[in-house]
Amino acid sequence: MAERTLDKQNSFLSICKYLWSGYSIIIITVCIFILCGIIVPQFLAISNLMIVLRQASIIGMIALGMTFVIIAGGIDLSAGHVAAASGTVLILLQGNEAIPLWVSILACFAVAMFMGFVNGVVITKFRVPAFIVTLAIGLIVRSVALYAAGGVSITGRRIPEFTNIGNGSVGIIPNALIIWVVCAVILGCLLAFTKFGSYVYAVGSNETAARYSGIAVDRIRIICYTLVGFCVGMSALLNFSRMAAISAATASNLHEFDAITAVVVGGTTLAGGRGKIMGTFFGMIIVGVVSNLMIMFNISVYLTGLVKGGIILVAILTQRKD
Repeated sequence: MAERTLDKQNSFLSICKYLWSGYSIIIITVCIFILCGIIVPQFLAISNLMIVLRQASIIGMIALGMTFVIIAGGIDLSAGHVAAASGTVLILLQGNEAIPLWVSILACFAVAMFMGFVNGVVITKFRVPAFIVTLAIGLIVRSVALYAAGGVSITGRRIPEFTNIGNGSVGIIPNALIIWVVCAVILGCLLAFTKFGSYVYAVGSNETAARYSGIAVDRIRIICYTLVGFCVGMSALLNFSRMAAISAATASNLHEFDAITAVVVGGTTLAGGRGKIMGTFFGMIIVGVVSNLMIMFNISVYLTGLVKGGIILVAILTQRKD
C-alpha cells in the first residue's frame, strides 16, 4: 500500500516537473492573469484584454523574428528604427492616390527585409559584432526616414481598406492579434520541425562545430536577419495602418528593446542555442500586461525603463541557474 502511494507521488511529481520544464511560461502567464484579476478586477474585462493583446501583437511581431536571431547567437538593435523607416515609406506611398495600396505594402516589406539582409551580410562577411552593426544601421535608417518625412509627422489616406488592417477585428478579436498568432504558429513550426530550425540552434550553440558539420553558418544568419526584417515590416504595417500616419522621429522608438525583453522573458538565452517561439509569444504577453498595469496604477511613464530593465535582469539571472 505504501509502495503504491509512493509511486503515485512520484508520478505526480514527474508530471509536475514535465509541465514546468516544458510549459512554465504558460503557467506563469496564467498565474499573472489570475493575480492581476484579483488585484484589479477591471483588468480581466474583455475590452481591456483585447487592448493588451492588440498592443502586444505589434511589438510581438518583432519579437518573433528576434527569437531566430538571438537563438542563432546574434542581436538586432535596429528593429525599431527600421520599423520607422519602412513605415515612413508605407505612409508616403499610400498617401499618393496614383500608387495602389498593395504596392505601398510591398515597399514597406521590401525596405524592412532589405535592411535586415544588409545587417546579416555586414555582420557575417565583415566579422563585425552584431550590436555595433545593427546600432549603426538603425541610426542611419532613422536619419534617412526623418529626411524623407521632412522632420515632421506625415499622414496617408484614411481609407477603410488600409486602416482596417490595424484597427479591424473579427468579432471581438483584433486583426493584429490574429495575424500575430498565425505568424507565431508558422514560425514556431519552422523553428521546431524543419532542418532550417535545427541549423539555427546549431549555429547558436557552437558556431565552429556547425561549420565543421557542413552548415552554411553565414547563410543561416543572413536568413535570420532577413526574417527579422519581414517581421519588422509586418509590425510597421499593423502599427501605422491604424492611424494612416507616422512621426518618423518617435515611431517604434525602443521597440527592439521591448522585443528583446519578451524574448528573454520567454526563456531564450542571449548566449544563443536555446529558445522557443512559444516562450517569446507568452513573454510578450507578460510584458504587455506589465505595461497595462502601470497605466492602470497611474505609475509614471518615466519608470517604464526601470520596470522593464528589472524584468530583463531577473530573467537573465534566472537563466544562469540552468
